[in-house]
Amino acid sequence: MSPGASSPAEPSGEGRGDFVHSDAREPHAARSREILRRHPAIRQLAGRNPWSALLVVLLVAVQTGVAWLLRDQAIWVVLLSAFGFGAFVSHTLWVLIHECAHNLVFRSGTWNRLVAIVANLPHLLPSAVSFQKYHLKHHAFQGVYELDADIPSRWEARLVGRTFVGKALWLLLFPVFQVTRPPRLKEIRLFDRWVFVNIAVQVAYDAVVLVFLGPTAFLFLAASFFFSVGLHPLGARWIQEHYLVNGTQETTSYYGIVNVAALNVGYHNEHHDFPFVPWNRLPAIRKAAPESYDSLFWHRSWTLVLLRFLFDRDLSLWSRVVRAERGGVSVAAVEPAQAPALAEGR
Repeated sequence: MSPGASSPAEPSGEGRGDFVHSDAREPHAARSREILRRHPAIRQLAGRNPWSALLVVLLVAVQTGVAWLLRDQAIWVVLLSAFGFGAFVSHTLWVLIHECAHNLVFRSGTWNRLVAIVANLPHLLPSAVSFQKYHLKHHAFQGVYELDADIPSRWEARLVGRTFVGKALWLLLFPVFQVTRPPRLKEIRLFDRWVFVNIAVQVAYDAVVLVFLGPTAFLFLAASFFFSVGLHPLGARWIQEHYLVNGTQETTSYYGIVNVAALNVGYHNEHHDFPFVPWNRLPAIRKAAPESYDSLFWHRSWTLVLLRFLFDRDLSLWSRVVRAERGGVSVAAVEPAQAPALAEGR
């Protein structure tokens, strides 16, 4: 389905002063079963990509090296470099942390966590391990307000409102708002030994950057991180993935050119349908089952998504589907070490 076509309506609700409520289960488990029934060869795409670990090391070295090169530059040069280059490297590292969250780099959960912690370094804030905890719940309980950290908090949606300024500030401060969501998800335990390892390693890296590279280099890394997830075309990814930009289709893919640098993260319907497939094989899913994905609405430009979100008053933080249906899955069953088994057993 070309961009601009409408999707079938399933949930009910206006979504203007509240989220859009649905009594149905999340759409991905049923669709993945149907696709596998028609295209069983897709199972062969499951696996891991250990080359992602090498890419992590390379990108961390590049980002740190660029920070060193910019250590004596003017602030405007640093910010421009962060917007035009650093944000893309930072965003790709986020995608690789996401791969580690699904244990798609190595078979060992320990090694995946270690790679994620390394990928996290230029982001300055320790978030790789906690991201895994909450992201796997997002897959298992998509749209369940008490378990899905990807859903904005109600106070957050009321505060941001529908104005350009409110939504621009929300994107600019997106990491800050994300930090406020975990306390809402009381069934999920945030802290464990791996979270503390992540914090310790991150603090050590931050200290080294400040002492040996200086505050200007630190600013480059911080700006790159905030641009990569915030007020930048790359930040439109968060709107593209699950906001109701077209009817009531609650997951939307992006098939634009930036997928090359973003490691195919735009293939979001494909990823949710088959989370056991690594980033380099996601386009093969769409190619194998075009009747399932070309019939859905999709985006070709993150920049257009960003502009629409900022200027369209009908598109706001309320534009999300929420549900009470948990699909019979218990919270305790969704553990990081079991992520591949859970996905392959859908």
